[in-house]
Amino acid sequence: MQNNSLVDALSHSQLDHYVKLRRYLHQHPEIGFEEELTSSVVARELSDIGLTPHTGIAKTGVVATITGTMGQSDRTVALRADLDALAITEENDLPYVSKHPGRMHGCGHDGHTVMLLAAARLLVQQQERFSGTVVLIFQPGEEGHAGARAMLQDGLLKRFPFDEIYSLHNWPGLNVNHVALNPGRMMAGIDRFTIKIRGKGGHGGHQYQTNDPILPMVQLVQSLQTIVSKNVSAFREAVVSLNLVKSGHEGALSVVPDSAVIQGMTKWFDEDISRLLHNRIADQIEGTAKSFDVVINEKYEKLYPPTINHRKQAELALKVAQRVVGSNRTYWGVGPSMASEDFAFFLQERPGAFFRLGIGENAPPLHSPRYDFNDEILSTGARLHALIAIDALKEGTAAQ
Repeated sequence: MQNNSLVDALSHSQLDHYVKLRRYLHQHPEIGFEEELTSSVVARELSDIGLTPHTGIAKTGVVATITGTMGQSDRTVALRADLDALAITEENDLPYVSKHPGRMHGCGHDGHTVMLLAAARLLVQQQERFSGTVVLIFQPGEEGHAGARAMLQDGLLKRFPFDEIYSLHNWPGLNVNHVALNPGRMMAGIDRFTIKIRGKGGHGGHQYQTNDPILPMVQLVQSLQTIVSKNVSAFREAVVSLNLVKSGHEGALSVVPDSAVIQGMTKWFDEDISRLLHNRIADQIEGTAKSFDVVINEKYEKLYPPTINHRKQAELALKVAQRVVGSNRTYWGVGPSMASEDFAFFLQERPGAFFRLGIGENAPPLHSPRYDFNDEILSTGARLHALIAIDALKEGTAAQ
């Protein structure tokens, strides 16, 4: 890894502190807008390095600012990390495994939080070497709760205005301490749907007296999976994915249930594709309801827009990554992911860039109960954050 004269790597004692802190947060995961402990830890850490944490933004969000002392500048750059965990049970055998069944840092937000805290320390140590202000955003509720939007609605930009914004995400499948990004599409937009089927329950031995909702449920499960292949060009990105199919009660022998539920999501990059997917889902529901003489209701929610990088900010992040990890570990033009990220809301308001930092080619995937953050990237992530902020302040890329 290349040295840089402006921001040094964390000392051994500092890095040891942040590894222990990351593992502590991993043991105590909290779901979106419930990150009380996590927020208090963040606030304490910021206070310990001389910063003033502002808490309670979008309930559990935390913000702090660092102003350089090299000269006068009204330029402001934001760095963002997410705080929340997932509602899944961890299946790892680790000394720092989650202490709370049903909650797990299965996406590495514990690592993101600690990397930004470490970057804050590096920036404080280098205040005399830059001008302008860095806004540190510790955001709640990224996992399906649109915490970024909630912070914006809670007045984030009015209280802590910034010119541009950057964030990273750890990435399984990418070699350790390798960086990947592109100047455009990084993560897909996402919509969520819930389909409720109402039939007529009864005794399993007298099915002729019932209207089994499981049959139309199965029909819909199959037909929904044909929407993309039959309606969307292979040259355009789209996904229809189901995450829950439910009907009946375990152990209820010879009982025909009276209802069934299907939940899923659509993924897309273009609004016309989002509308097409929604319309085709509605068509399948209407046809199935008529065919089986059941009542089917649908709830369709717009969740996150696609995460689209801005070219100038992506190019700046690329140059910093090349200096920190080396050109041979930096990838430009990486293909987009069909996963989603609410950092997209920030990118709709201000120019910025989102990039990937590898945790290992064979690491378990994000959202897996076997996932584990790789502490080898903590120092790299901290330096990337800090140098991106300093370079963005120096170059004034948002004004170009």
